[in-house]
Amino acid sequence: MKLDDFDFDLPEDLIATRPARPRTSAKLLVAEGAGITDARVSDLGRFLRPGDRLVLNNTKVIPARLTGTRRRKSGQGDSLAKIDVTLLEPDSNGNWSALVRPLKKLREGEEIRFNADLSAILVEKRDGQARLHFNLSGEDFDSALNAAGAMPLPPYIESRRAADAQDAHDYQTVFARHAGAVAAPTASLHFDETLLQRLTDQGVDVTEVTLHVGAGTFLPVKVDDVTTHKMHAEWGEVSPAAASEMAATKTSGGRLIPVGTTALRLIESAVQGGQIRAWRGETDIFIYPGFTFQAADALMTNFHLPKSTLIMLVAALMGHERIRRIYDHAIRHQYRFFSYGDSSFLVPAR
Repeated sequence: MKLDDFDFDLPEDLIATRPARPRTSAKLLVAEGAGITDARVSDLGRFLRPGDRLVLNNTKVIPARLTGTRRRKSGQGDSLAKIDVTLLEPDSNGNWSALVRPLKKLREGEEIRFNADLSAILVEKRDGQARLHFNLSGEDFDSALNAAGAMPLPPYIESRRAADAQDAHDYQTVFARHAGAVAAPTASLHFDETLLQRLTDQGVDVTEVTLHVGAGTFLPVKVDDVTTHKMHAEWGEVSPAAASEMAATKTSGGRLIPVGTTALRLIESAVQGGQIRAWRGETDIFIYPGFTFQAADALMTNFHLPKSTLIMLVAALMGHERIRRIYDHAIRHQYRFFSYGDSSFLVPAR
């Protein structure tokens, strides 16, 4: 299975840099059986049945993009040099791994100052990343980060425009509860309270799980044989109540429908002995064609990057040739792609 098998040509003008407004007005491509239906996210209830259960990832994106300064010494005296930091994840000691630019000029023990309240010391460099120790922790750190940080937009958006105040709203789901992600579960960005209530009223159940999406979701696959790719681990939790709800849906014949690839990867990680169990920890599950799905019956997801692990995941769910036809249709009909783009509802043949 080669990386080029998951490539396709995407016109640049189909890469969305802003979301649809209102959220539910985004296009929704529905692929069920051999057919494709063009709809809107607001129409989602037409394609769901009473007893179906949506699985939502309630992670909350932190403002992980920071701009600071380091003090630079030169023959002309001290000056300030700009440093860009993207937080990745904390460790058990409270330090953060981070991407830092320019990293090579920063020395261990050197301070980066972000504002009057927030600063960090470079603890070490390893594998192209930095480990930073901040001057604050707990709620004090959270408050200072909210004041100093910006939303960590994906590279394909950031290369076209800088994050702004609107992204603090746009790049967060309406049910975000548990802070820790550095990327949004983007299929869930299409929901608002009104749509969720309407679906509940028609008998669709909802369960929340948590997977803190890491920056590894944007890392390119660098191996030609995709089966040798190693996924970046992400922390997640399926509570006992969530596991019980999902098991009950499967028992009663309802469909389990994760919203987003993050929710799908988490619930498939939580399957033990053919049953969804309470689960907590890090998952590096890699789903590509040949994978046997034991939890998900369908998937709501946005349109993904060529040669990415996410296009491999949807190909595993729907079949390689079927996904090619779905993506060809999406491009021909001007669907908007990636994090702020349109969505799809994928129901595999069983």
